[in-house]
This record gives sequence, structure tokens and C-alpha cells, in this order.
Amino acid sequence: MKYYLIVGEASGDLHASNLMRALIQEDPEAEFRFFGGDLMTAVGGTRVKHYKELAYMGFIPVLLHLRTIFRNMKECKQDIVRWTPDVVILVDYPGFNLKIAEFIKKQTKIPVYYYISPKIWAWKEYRIKNIKRDVDELFSILPFEVEFFAGHQYPVHYVGNPCVDAVDAYCKEHPDGFPEFVADNGLSEKPVIALLAGSRKQEIKDNLPMMLEAAAPFTKDYQLVLAGAPGMDPAYYSDYINPNVPVKIIFGQTYRLLQHAQAALVTSGTATLETALFRVPQVVCYYTPVGKFIAFLRRHILKVKYISLVNLVADKEVVRELVADTMTVDNVRSELESLLYNKVYRNKVLEEYDRIIQILGPAGASGTAAREMVALLKK
Repeated sequence: MKYYLIVGEASGDLHASNLMRALIQEDPEAEFRFFGGDLMTAVGGTRVKHYKELAYMGFIPVLLHLRTIFRNMKECKQDIVRWTPDVVILVDYPGFNLKIAEFIKKQTKIPVYYYISPKIWAWKEYRIKNIKRDVDELFSILPFEVEFFAGHQYPVHYVGNPCVDAVDAYCKEHPDGFPEFVADNGLSEKPVIALLAGSRKQEIKDNLPMMLEAAAPFTKDYQLVLAGAPGMDPAYYSDYINPNVPVKIIFGQTYRLLQHAQAALVTSGTATLETALFRVPQVVCYYTPVGKFIAFLRRHILKVKYISLVNLVADKEVVRELVADTMTVDNVRSELESLLYNKVYRNKVLEEYDRIIQILGPAGASGTAAREMVALLKK
């Protein structure tokens, strides 16, 4: 069968590439055409456009590139119609993909599948109308989404979480110990506090200085290791690192860092869930200069009680979220101290991590999604 996939960012490229491999296992004659990235290209098929030509984040960049965005959308629609795939598979990226879904539903008879649901449970819940109208099947990677969509009379498929797959595969392939990690990166023998300060420049600018200041008193017993963001110029970090706080930056080893960390300061996102899967106690840190405004939005606009995937999956506060106006040096330092030195508190977090891992289910999200997709298409 012919599969047309559309992704708009690096995480989508990763998850779509794994899905493509799984689809080949279920359908050896699978043909792929896609808007995607290098990882998808490595699997095979025809890349129409790289996701980097689509990815504009924030109001101003989108406004400045509206003509390009509309041109890309028109090209995508025309290309789908010309190629006549058996299915269009959309991966996250709702601003673009829901427009494509609307067109496909109105103008063709091609089924539309959505892998990795838009996070409408957090905000923009009104998009459920578009999803129910334009998406034939939705494949979720977060267990609490099943109940959310059921509440809107729209059944979805929970297929497991690809982060579980990624962490499980990494641990099986990389059983190396702490001495090797230390030797490879020129570290000391002290236990590690990991700093995951985000993948965007603004996140690093807003969060890293406070993270370092909060963690500085613990450097007599621990060493600080910062996970460099993919594609980020190492020189960018120098403006936000206090020369009086010893910290080592390593790139391309985030999983390896978490594998050997005793605790972590983590900017919210998928990294919070990955940190939990490695069973590293963490503090979720997300500062913004307009903290009071964001705090207002959290109370009155956002539909969820938590911002971290860890707490959302658990449906309770497992890890402390210090966001906007609550993200202060004193608050971070106090929470980090409890995670490092209060064994009862630390063990409680780890027990909750184990419960979350059980909720997420075993590895194999891509395979499960592929099997269900092919079975549905064969019907």
C-alpha cells in the first residue's frame, strides 16, 4: 500500500521513521511519500519537502512567513491528490496537519489517520470538532487521552508511548557503567545532577542561569552536567553560565546522562517523561519573564492541572512543577535538596515513577500502531 506521512518537527521525524519501519514489517510492499526529515529519508521513500521548511514557531515568525506556509500547504494538497495514497498519516503538528485533514476529507476519499494526537486537552479544545469531522482514526500515545476523547464521543486507539520504546532500546544497547561515562566525558567521580534546560534559545536563556544558581551549593557533593541541545551552538551557552559555578556541557548524550544521573532539573516537555523512565528524581523548571501573566493563563485558560507529562499521566503531582512565578532559585534549591538528601521523599517519587511506567505499558508503540493501521486499511 501507499502511505503519505506529514510531520513538522524533529520529534515527529523520529516517531514517523519508527512507524515507517514498523509498517514495512506489516506490509513489505509499503511505499512512502512524505513531508519529513532525515530519519524518515533514511528509512526510504520519497521526501517531498524537509520539515525545516515548514517549522515556524510563535506568532511573529508565522506571520512573517505566511506566504511560504500557504505555498507549502497548497503544494502538499496537490501532491497528495496526484499520488493517490491508500492513507494519509498525520503526525502531531496540528496547525498544518488539521488543515490538510480538512482538505483531504472534503476533496477526496482517502482515509486520514492521526498518529500522536494534537494536545487539545491542554488548550484549543474546540479543535475536537475538526478532528471528529476530518480524521478517520486517531492513534494516541498518552493513556489519559482515551478518556478525554471518549468524553467527546470519539473513540481513539492507545498504542503505547514511543518514549518507552526509545528508552528501552537505548538501555538494551548501552549497558555501559558510570566509569566509562566519566572517562569518555572528562568528568569527576562525583555523582551527577543533570540539567536539561530546553531545546530552544529562549528556554535556555530563561532557565539555565536560575538552574545553575539553584544547584551551585550542591557542587561540593555532586557535579553538574548540562545536556546540550541538538543543533545548538556550544558558544551560545557561555552567556548564561556563571563562571563561578562548575558545569560540564555534553552534546548528543542526553539519554546517557540520564542513565547516570542522581537527580535532574528539567524544562517541561517530553524530557520530563524520559527522565521518569530513567527513574531520575526531577524538578520541573519553566521560568518566563511574564510569569504573572502565564500564571493567570494557567488558572483561566489551560484545561489541565499540570504541565509535565509525568504528572499528567499519573493524574497527580509526582514531581514538583515550578512554573512562571513559582520558578525561583529558592524553590528549585529546596526541592532539589529534598530529592538528593531526603531518602523517604526520594523513594516516594521513584515508587510513583514505577506506577507511571506500568500505566504507559510495555515497549512497542510503533509496532502496535502499524499493526492496527494495516488491519484497518485491509478492512
